[in-house]
Amino acid sequence: MILPIVAYGHPTLRMVAEDIDRDYPNLNELISDMWETMYAANGIGLAAPQVNKSIRLFVIDASVYVEEHPETKDFKKVFINAHIEEETGEEVAMSEGCLSLPGLSEDISRKPKLLIRYLDEHFAEHREVYDGFLARVIQHEYDHIEGVLYVDRISSFRRMLLKGKLRDISNGDIDVDYRMIFPNIRRKVR
Repeated sequence: MILPIVAYGHPTLRMVAEDIDRDYPNLNELISDMWETMYAANGIGLAAPQVNKSIRLFVIDASVYVEEHPETKDFKKVFINAHIEEETGEEVAMSEGCLSLPGLSEDISRKPKLLIRYLDEHFAEHREVYDGFLARVIQHEYDHIEGVLYVDRISSFRRMLLKGKLRDISNGDIDVDYRMIFPNIRRKVR
């Protein structure tokens, strides 16, 4: 089932998400719905807070970038209870966008390497190192479970310049081709 994605300004996007256990209600169904939602919106990642669930869960399928980033070949993963243990290297800026902030993209500086601990969909534990583009995608989704949005990582001056566009997103005054929940109105848009 395709779930509505919450837009910028929704309070769930600002919460630090909670760890879950394997008994979380309908977890497999939620993961399946998140994949379907992400693909329907043409995303490469989706975090549970973006579908109004404040839990430490995100999914990533970065394989569409295989020509530009060969390391993304067959990279399709579920991250549960993820915790980044270390980020290293000199920060690199790259353009990022977000399904909760449609129509926007900004250059965001991030460290190029990370060490992350997480559980997969079978609750098997992993501790892995990622670098480059995959590290960036993971950091972006990880930020969501920490209550952080990529626009929090831009300068206050740049954020001020985007104030009107951010307000438009919160108010639903945008064209988007996937279902969303806007915090300042009580309707869903397709």
